[in-house]
Amino acid sequence: MISFSIEDINAFINGEVVGSTTNKITGLEQIQKANENQATFIGNRKFAGLWKDSKASLAIVNDNIDIEPGENRVFIKVKNADLAMANLLESFVPKPPHFETDIHPSAIIDPSAQIGKGSRVGAGSYIGKDVVLGENVTIYPNVTILDETTIGDQTVIWSGTVIRERSVIGSHCIFHNNVSIGADGFGYRPSDDGRGLVKIPHIGNVVIGNAVEIGANSCVDRGKFSSTILGDGCKIDNLVQIAHNCVLGRSCIMAGSSGLAGSVTLGDGVVIGGSASIKDHTTIHSGATVGAGSGVMGDVAAGKTVLGYPAVDSREMLKQWVALRKLAR
Repeated sequence: MISFSIEDINAFINGEVVGSTTNKITGLEQIQKANENQATFIGNRKFAGLWKDSKASLAIVNDNIDIEPGENRVFIKVKNADLAMANLLESFVPKPPHFETDIHPSAIIDPSAQIGKGSRVGAGSYIGKDVVLGENVTIYPNVTILDETTIGDQTVIWSGTVIRERSVIGSHCIFHNNVSIGADGFGYRPSDDGRGLVKIPHIGNVVIGNAVEIGANSCVDRGKFSSTILGDGCKIDNLVQIAHNCVLGRSCIMAGSSGLAGSVTLGDGVVIGGSASIKDHTTIHSGATVGAGSGVMGDVAAGKTVLGYPAVDSREMLKQWVALRKLAR
């Protein structure tokens, strides 16, 4: 079991120690669930009142919150408790699943594939023709990577993921369980005889930048002609749909169950809230935010926050909700 003293922990986050304790810290937990050997954090004044009933010996606390730790308890005061806690969590990360051998005997790897130094391929995985894996790539069991795909250094692909042919994946990416990269886009047209739908071929690919993380069961479809593109540093939650020919700039965030229809463009640093839906051929400019559950039907200006269905300026939507509530009384 990992165990740290208060001095060890403060070396990670470099705050001001207030109080003392004889307890060692072996883990991290929510303030209401923590025991005497666990640390917690208080990043907002509204949670300060929970401290007196918490059993935690240590709390990482914003330095603008004026409370005392109490007997045999410690605060480490920092400017931003959320960020400090995130840094501290790095020290408690458990070891990843064990690989007995770098390349499991049951993995199927085409002779033309190139496997970089230090890369590992788990049981039951398939690596197709002319695939290129960089150095120190980790492929967990039962992953499928199809022909002519390239994956950069230090990328981690978790079990169940399927990466279709000709995909280009950057370095230091993380794809969680059952991610789908490069499936056909959703495109159909009525047949000439009016008796059915004709499938539109999608002959493009997916290009994903560096340090992109994609959550479990999320899908990024291939382009119809060219590429669906995710820029460096994008973070995609679970159960997210990114349709054909979408282009995401750098460091975009999409929360769970949100979706982009075809040919949506996001600028840099765009935030899409959970369950939000974005109409096809829409552009959301850099720094804009789309509130959870919103339906975006047109372009959104840079830095703007929109909310509702159809989505409008968040302040205007809040005024509408207040007016409706008054009418309902």
